[in-house]
Amino acid sequence: MNDMTTGPIRPAQAPADHPALPREKVGILLANLGTPDHYSYWPMRRYLSEFLSDQRVIDYPKWKWQPLLQLIILSKRPFSSGANYKSIWNEELNESPLMTITKAQTAAIAESMKARYGDRVMVDFCMRYGNPSTKSKVKAMTEAGCRKILFFPLYPQYAGATSATANDAFFKALMDEPWQPTARVVDPYFESPAYIEALAQSVERAYAAKAQKPEMLVVSYHGMPKRYLMQGDPYHCQCQKSTRLLRERLGWDKTEIRTTFQSVFGPEEWLKPYTVEEVARIAKDEGKKRIAVIAPAFSADCIETLEEINEEIRESFEHAGGEEFTYIPCLNDDPAHIAALSKVIEENLQGWID
Repeated sequence: MNDMTTGPIRPAQAPADHPALPREKVGILLANLGTPDHYSYWPMRRYLSEFLSDQRVIDYPKWKWQPLLQLIILSKRPFSSGANYKSIWNEELNESPLMTITKAQTAAIAESMKARYGDRVMVDFCMRYGNPSTKSKVKAMTEAGCRKILFFPLYPQYAGATSATANDAFFKALMDEPWQPTARVVDPYFESPAYIEALAQSVERAYAAKAQKPEMLVVSYHGMPKRYLMQGDPYHCQCQKSTRLLRERLGWDKTEIRTTFQSVFGPEEWLKPYTVEEVARIAKDEGKKRIAVIAPAFSADCIETLEEINEEIRESFEHAGGEEFTYIPCLNDDPAHIAALSKVIEENLQGWID
């Protein structure tokens, strides 16, 4: 076995003119959805075109969908989406909050992995859409000597439009490598005790900070067409289980917590109840004046949480008579979340590195 300490080496018994090779490492590649490079029109259009052209996301026939997308939707949508991104943009670093948080998560996990495994591992991140691309990071890892790569889509619950398309990009990137590394993909961690514990702690902290306890916790997941569930996608079931495990860990009654789905797009029916409608109904029909909302499907705060939940969904609740709306942030780089993700990684590295 090659020594993995420092610097490139020439394989044993190799001729003198054999090129030196980087010392072998295990790569840990985190993957998230992605972000535009900027909120102005053309970066937004490039990002939305890549995202909405993915047939895991929109599975309509290309001949029908692409003319509509390129000629109509992308002539207008970059302006409205750009305005939404602008409202949450990290102007200091000139990047979206998702990028800022993913960098912080990666740095924290890298520190955790170094403490556990030393220099034998390399930790980095990629985005399914936008930059840095999955292909560029796979290439960088193989060039750095990663003969094994653990690919970790940062989606607790599996869905074809999130986990599967991230995997697609990873496997496609491997196709371009002349010397493919051995690869593993991390399973969804929707029922991981450490993940549920981190969620529960975030709820307990938020509730402890309130003068009056919220009357309802709305657990809002990203939506998807109901048709996908009927075709066998396990996302809906995994979301329901995450909510149940969270409720059981908190020791709550079923009346104190509710699962909903947000980010509806297009004319067909999506998973229900829709968050934006349900929070209004909770205020108007059930008379609840104080609610909290948490979004466990997102590993990092992004446009769907900072803008959609904390602005659009908040407004829906308040316009229906709600008085106090509490958004509980995503787990982001909270130490309990980093510990949970690190534990998942360590479990998946078994047999590769001790």
